[in-house]
Amino acid sequence: MNIMKSNFAFANAISASTFAILLMAMLANYPRWLHAQDELQVLQTNSAGIAPGKQLELWLKSEFYQLVDQRTEAFEKMIKSEAACRSWQAQRKAFFLKQIGPFPERNPLNAQVVGRLVGRGYSVEKIVLESRPGFHVTANLYLPNTPPPWPAVLVPCGHSHEGKASGQYQRASILLAKHGMAAMCYDPVGQGERYQMLDLTTSRTVFDDAPHVKTPHPNVRFLCTIEHTMMGLGCTLVGANIAQFRIWDGMRVIDYLQSRPDILADKIGCAGNSGGGTETAYLMALDERIAAASPGGFLTTYRRLIDGQGPQDGEQNIFAQIAFGMDEADYCIMRAPKPTLICNGMRETTFDIRGTWQLFFEAKRVYSRLRRGEAIDINIPDAPHGFTFQQREAVASWMHRWLLGSDKIIREVETLPDTLSDEELRKFNDGDWTTEQLLCTPAGQVLLLPGERTVFDINTEFAQKLREQRTPLWEKSSADEKRQMVRSVIGLEQDPASPATKIESVGKLMRDGFDIHKVVMQVNDQLSLPALVYVPTRSANGVTLYFHGSSIAANAGPGSAIEGLVRQGRIVVSAELRGIGETETGHDKREWSSGRFGRDNLQIFLAYLIGKSYVGMRTEDIWRWHKAIPNWFNSESIQVPASHVPSVIATGEAAIAALHAVALHPGQFGGVSLHGMLASWETIVSSTQSHNQSVNVVHGALTKYDLPNLIELTSQSQVKLIDPVNAMNTEVQ
Repeated sequence: MNIMKSNFAFANAISASTFAILLMAMLANYPRWLHAQDELQVLQTNSAGIAPGKQLELWLKSEFYQLVDQRTEAFEKMIKSEAACRSWQAQRKAFFLKQIGPFPERNPLNAQVVGRLVGRGYSVEKIVLESRPGFHVTANLYLPNTPPPWPAVLVPCGHSHEGKASGQYQRASILLAKHGMAAMCYDPVGQGERYQMLDLTTSRTVFDDAPHVKTPHPNVRFLCTIEHTMMGLGCTLVGANIAQFRIWDGMRVIDYLQSRPDILADKIGCAGNSGGGTETAYLMALDERIAAASPGGFLTTYRRLIDGQGPQDGEQNIFAQIAFGMDEADYCIMRAPKPTLICNGMRETTFDIRGTWQLFFEAKRVYSRLRRGEAIDINIPDAPHGFTFQQREAVASWMHRWLLGSDKIIREVETLPDTLSDEELRKFNDGDWTTEQLLCTPAGQVLLLPGERTVFDINTEFAQKLREQRTPLWEKSSADEKRQMVRSVIGLEQDPASPATKIESVGKLMRDGFDIHKVVMQVNDQLSLPALVYVPTRSANGVTLYFHGSSIAANAGPGSAIEGLVRQGRIVVSAELRGIGETETGHDKREWSSGRFGRDNLQIFLAYLIGKSYVGMRTEDIWRWHKAIPNWFNSESIQVPASHVPSVIATGEAAIAALHAVALHPGQFGGVSLHGMLASWETIVSSTQSHNQSVNVVHGALTKYDLPNLIELTSQSQVKLIDPVNAMNTEVQ
């Protein structure tokens, strides 16, 4: 019935009796309607052999490549002088800090040692601290058996569901402790004891999204990668990034270490792998207190990443960083000339080793320009992705050199066979302790502590503050000023419609009482968009622009909403927006990203990296259709009422873009019916779950306006919301 409801929910277009008749007609003709979908296909594989479903992805990549090439050109100019290198560092650090959002004020850590373990040649303190008020970090501090004070190394975890209890992170921390260095291994948000989306009503042994993977706690339901990206959506809307939470946690861990008399405050290192390599790269770039660093299993070039598996978790994509000219090499360059060891494995399958070499080459040139070429190195064993024993040994030796001031060859494993399979390598990753032994909280999750806040709670509070700040600004701004703010947020500074926008006919279907014209709009040399134009055989009394959130074929069959409008004498231009219907991308991509974030999630992140939003691009598409279709009417000798202003119907994914287009162009559209549109962006921020909302998110939108503000900008009488939805795409009042 949801399909039927979607087909007939359009604002005041038909009466209740007509609705009933059309519903019966559609049910009677349902098999015919399904068969008709194929003949409504408009786009074909183009002359370059590119299928419609690949056009948007390849266009985004072409935009991305141009920006990467521009950075390469700028880098070659920068490397010519030390002063230029210093300027490059400062610019990227300032940009990085701006994009991840403001850090909170430092609060009392209220650190507690809640337990101790004694190992062979080391000991472990179990620690809980507050990186923000009511927001706890759980950590294990591995201490040497030698007399203090000691240097200390942060060990942020990668994407292990058990977090700090993962064997490879235990082994790395133990190795450091056995060689005179304290190691603080802590749970990232969304892992270990710090999951943010617990389900207290159900106990689970496996994850909802991965039935083959065991959960670290019965109330955990989602993979850590799902949690990271889900939390990241709300961060994006408030102009931040989930990486900020992870970076701030690391900075507060350094605060804690420096507060201890048994730690050498000026001898702090940081080493992590995979997601921990991401956090290490970020921390070492931004925190001057990190004297030695070793990011592993993460650093490559963005070109290699995009050409491979594509963008990763939410925290691994910083808004517009490629547009600005910040690639992954810049995490090393920003900290130059401080000691940095880059680690990756020759059998790495996600973070391409060829990109790692290129990144090292760039960073080495900057270090050499600053006359400290010896301070950066690379370790590339014949190993797969992971904090393998070869990487652990290299990291321990590197930290010993730069934190203890002496070179020492450190071995975790004395003798090995000549070759090691992935399975043989895994046997070296067994930790000394069980997950339960390393727990820091009574019930195994910080969210079960009294008064604990989540990322969602913190972002909701921030969104409320933003609303309080923007409300008076919005109220005192003129309509033109408001529209300029909106354009700036969605990245639509210039009017995209120009005489060059081309629409051509590619086919025609004849029906009883109307014709269906197949037309194509050329957005650029690489991207085309399809439309079906329904023209009644009798004189038309108006035009409706119809943008469906799934495809032009969705409401197009016999007895459908579109046919109902046409038989009332309306010309209906059923047009698609990029990434919808025939140009939808992501059909062959990973399930983790598509199941809860949309099949086009990787392309959305790619657009994010180059400073674009799908909302902005689709708003541009609607305006192009609006401006170009009258010329097509003239070319086809289709008579349109002289004074007509087209009405707009938009559903689902297309609705937010339609609202933007109408709000930005007053007087250009008639009545507007928006079906199944998100009621407010704030609902994504506050919801602990969302479904397929990546496409609706715009970086920093809530710093300037929310969706209800756009309705006010158009006028309440012009816009009708039909069945608005929340972050889970469930109807709300």
